[in-house]
Amino acid sequence: MSKAKTFKGGIHPSYNKHLSSDKEIVEAPLPEVVALPLNQHIGAPAKPIVKRKDKVKAGQLIAETGGFISAPVHASISGIVKAIEPVEHPLGKKVDAIIIESDGKDEWVEFNPVDNPFAADADTIRDKIKEAGIVGLGGATFPSNVKLSPPEDKKIDFVILNGAECEPYLTTDHRLMVEKTEEVVTGLKLAAKVLGVDKIYIGIETNKPDAISKMEKEIGDDGQVIPLQVKYPQGSEKQLISAITGRETPPTSLPMEVGAVVFNVGTCLAIYEAVFQGKPLFERVVTLTGHGVKNPGNFKIRLGTYVAELVEFSGGYKDNAAKLVLGGPMMGRAVPTDGIPIIKGTGGILVMTQSELIVRYYSDCIRCGKCIEACPNNHNPQLLGILIEKERFDKISEEQLEEIVLDDCFECGSCTYVCPAHRPMVQFFQQAKSYFNNKKKKR
Repeated sequence: MSKAKTFKGGIHPSYNKHLSSDKEIVEAPLPEVVALPLNQHIGAPAKPIVKRKDKVKAGQLIAETGGFISAPVHASISGIVKAIEPVEHPLGKKVDAIIIESDGKDEWVEFNPVDNPFAADADTIRDKIKEAGIVGLGGATFPSNVKLSPPEDKKIDFVILNGAECEPYLTTDHRLMVEKTEEVVTGLKLAAKVLGVDKIYIGIETNKPDAISKMEKEIGDDGQVIPLQVKYPQGSEKQLISAITGRETPPTSLPMEVGAVVFNVGTCLAIYEAVFQGKPLFERVVTLTGHGVKNPGNFKIRLGTYVAELVEFSGGYKDNAAKLVLGGPMMGRAVPTDGIPIIKGTGGILVMTQSELIVRYYSDCIRCGKCIEACPNNHNPQLLGILIEKERFDKISEEQLEEIVLDDCFECGSCTYVCPAHRPMVQFFQQAKSYFNNKKKKR
């Protein structure tokens, strides 16, 4: 194995992946009811094409795209459309969703795969990916067909598979690389074909030696597996590109600006299934983990299934369960209820215990500089945090920190993690982003 690569900055939190990393993917039982939000992606919400009391089958199109940057939604079970109404969304607001009541038959529509995919033209593959409703399954949920359609003036030099999975606790991508190796690599090769790229990299942190071994064997001479140091946030696109290629993505720029396109492991599996099988995206693998749940593991589950049902299937909560997080502990979002549906971007569910919830009061910045050292984007969180706390938004604009730092911050939480004064840096940045977004809307 070659020397592991990495990026400047970052942190080393406790990973706790042992709770589920060796657990094979288990298929969860068919839910009796699913709630499929029309907002499961970045961009315009999908538009329903079904109505109450309509009969549907799994894989059937039930909501079409609402714009260029949008993605369709498909039924994940067969049954009757019970309602189209607002439900709790993982992002903390209510959004319209199509509610389907199962008929218990689990009937699927007939799929139409692409004939001889590697001989097909790029548009055919892109159209099939769009039709399948595939978005980035790492959490960004950007429509994959749009990602595969860079402007003509943007030359793409390489495609990268993001197998880092640096977020603590989560093991979905790890298990897919081990159990669905051929399918994931084939989906990656299809993406490279669409982009007209010959150079393929697969970045995997060294705490997944079994995944590295299997992916190296599968990709062969068609690409290169790059071992990465175990460091958070190694899986962030810009940091991944920097570690693998040495190219630095400018602030507020997309990876295509430096000739790169990055895909998540689950996304590549979904691309394979859409093109080779004709299967739309209506199920995914989710890690349910944490010290507050009885049987952590990795589960294949129909989209729209409520979190409560998956927890119940895994054995339920432990008596000391105290907090539910959708995602991981660093970038996940705490939610007040398990009555929330699992959507395309839900890669993990973390159940924390009471003893893990440490309430700390923060104090003034002591200017130690630890947040500056930890910031993976090489910014100055210290200065920005102080200005936001004092509500000096005028100074932020004057120094162009809004564009250079705020817009570039992806809220990884590294600065918050290392701060000895326990300052809520991410919350500060969210406050400032909200301020400037509201200001732009009023113009």
